Amino acid sequence: MSDPGAVLADLKAESEELDAVVGALPAGRWATPTPADGWTVAHQIAHLAWTDRQALRSATDPDGFLRAAQEALATPLTFVDDAAEAGAQAPPAELLADWRAGREALATALAERPAGEKLPWFGPPMSVASMATGRLMETWAHGQDIADALGVRRAPTARLRHVARIGVRARNFSYAAHGLTPPEDDFRVELRAPDGTVWDYGPPDAAERVTGDALEFCLLVTQRAHRDDVPGVCAQGAEAERWLGIAQAFAGPPGKGRAPSGPAATGAGGSGA
Repeated sequence: MSDPGAVLADLKAESEELDAVVGALPAGRWATPTPADGWTVAHQIAHLAWTDRQALRSATDPDGFLRAAQEALATPLTFVDDAAEAGAQAPPAELLADWRAGREALATALAERPAGEKLPWFGPPMSVASMATGRLMETWAHGQDIADALGVRRAPTARLRHVARIGVRARNFSYAAHGLTPPEDDFRVELRAPDGTVWDYGPPDAAERVTGDALEFCLLVTQRAHRDDVPGVCAQGAEAERWLGIAQAFAGPPGKGRAPSGPAATGAGGSGA
């Protein structure tokens, strides 16, 4: 089990890095389109703020969350976009303040919950550490949309290990989301971390393997890069290659992903998480 305190510290750092980007933007730049169709920078932050509020409700009022989730799931294909659209109508300063207050309240609430407690969510219930990890993954992924829109280059950090872990653990869900039966055997995944070390998952002797750059893998599983644009991620075995074509680290239906951007691409595209 992951240490909730360590994950929450990384979530705080990831949020602050993104805050430093959007907090300095002139109000007019919040209307900049991002690679997610119909989503501006404001939509991206509104989505993060909305999801933080849902997680906060899950941690502090689980029955209320379950009632709200049932209402939202009545329109499974639109409720996320609808919430982002509503939130994006607020003035940028108000939206920024809302995101800051919500994520701080969520961090406090999660820190106060027992580590092993299961919190309700739109998919399966999650532990405190898993909830925080999910929030970090979304913050990083939507932060990538914003960075791509603004032409900001972000240095990869060790916090990517949380995104990579979700991507690996979500393998079977990725198959199910596409109406496919997951393979019975685990894959071996070995990723080169930003500091040059290797993050590894699965049995060392697995026949199906994925190896390569951790950043590119994270861009792929969050659907912020097309498979063609992550040459540093390699598959050994037909099933491993098939997985890389459908991988998603986020709950819900498959996203459109991003279109290939050519051999010089470094990643981009799709709404996804």
